[in-house]
Amino acid sequence: MRSNASRWPIPIIAFVLALPLLTGCAIDEGTALAADFEEDWVGTSDVEKVSTLGDNTLPFMGKAVGELVLKDGTSPDRVAERANELREYVARNDSITGRITADGITFTVEADKRRADEVVALWRSLAADERVVHGDISGSSSKKGHRWLSEVTVVDSAGALAVFDDMASSGGRHRPLSDVTSVEVRTGRDVRPGLLVQSDVHGGLPTEAIAAYEAVVAEHPVVGASLQTSRVSITLADTADRDDALELARRAAPGLDAAAVSVTGEGGA
Repeated sequence: MRSNASRWPIPIIAFVLALPLLTGCAIDEGTALAADFEEDWVGTSDVEKVSTLGDNTLPFMGKAVGELVLKDGTSPDRVAERANELREYVARNDSITGRITADGITFTVEADKRRADEVVALWRSLAADERVVHGDISGSSSKKGHRWLSEVTVVDSAGALAVFDDMASSGGRHRPLSDVTSVEVRTGRDVRPGLLVQSDVHGGLPTEAIAAYEAVVAEHPVVGASLQTSRVSITLADTADRDDALELARRAAPGLDAAAVSVTGEGGA
């Protein structure tokens, strides 16, 4: 009689024999990394909540995102201390992305010290800016280099333009990050007039869209607008002269295609 072992397919035997080599690795590695992050950080001073998300990409392979939500009133210096500790942690655990939320602003903490210091400095200035309601600064690396995405919500449309200018170009109150950064600044959903100002993925600025918006808002009541590098969309109060506003916008943005300049009324017409 043939033994049971002789009936096992060779690949199964090889897998079983290889299992001892995987000691210390979890099948759901992302889930395990997330659990380790929570265990390592729960109970830390100034940390109100630890939030995690595991990504099990393949058996025995994965990554995780760990976020430290700091207590209200945590001082800027303590936030910087926690960020430096988290930087050292992700430097030792390169499959984990570390994030911190403080004063309504969330930011990614990179293992690279220069990047970590820069994002903490930006967090400091945004947290101290009375125009800023909340924000998110996320980072990612690829073969093309490192990129940041900064998304900020502000109190009004005037604040949106000013904060965008500081973050994306002039570096007035908020110093731009050194790496390529896409910046998106918007008003809250219930704010009127509403405004979205957005650079492209390469950090290109919507200069002509801003010019078109400013030309129109100087002459007509605007209830909302979206300003991007390739297009501008402006919504007017129903009483406004849409034809005149459209002419003003196109004249101020000659580099944009006519079809990329849109002016409508509140009802969408």
